[in-house]
Amino acid sequence: MFSISARSWLAAVPLLAASTLFAQGSPPAGSSTAPAPQASPPAAFRSAMDGYRPFSDEKQIPWKEANETVRQVGGWRAYAKEAAAAASDKAEPDPHGAHHAPQPKAKQ
Repeated sequence: MFSISARSWLAAVPLLAASTLFAQGSPPAGSSTAPAPQASPPAAFRSAMDGYRPFSDEKQIPWKEANETVRQVGGWRAYAKEAAAAASDKAEPDPHGAHHAPQPKAKQ
């Protein structure tokens, strides 16, 4: 049976790697396959702080008044309907809609 020692492999690997560096020669003179460089428009600077609004305190309303407003609107169900309507208007499908948790096996 033919076997090659580890030393032979260790000597051959750098030689094979070096030979691949020279495998592709330089192109003939006068022929260029690289595209001509094109001028790109200058990059526009936009600060991360553009559009920053400093914090301002909002007017606080008493909690009883806030609760009464919610009751008049229709309670939490009205807000849930608004959220459901906004979600159904979305053009993109839910990316996690196909995920299902495995059901636990029934005890016997």
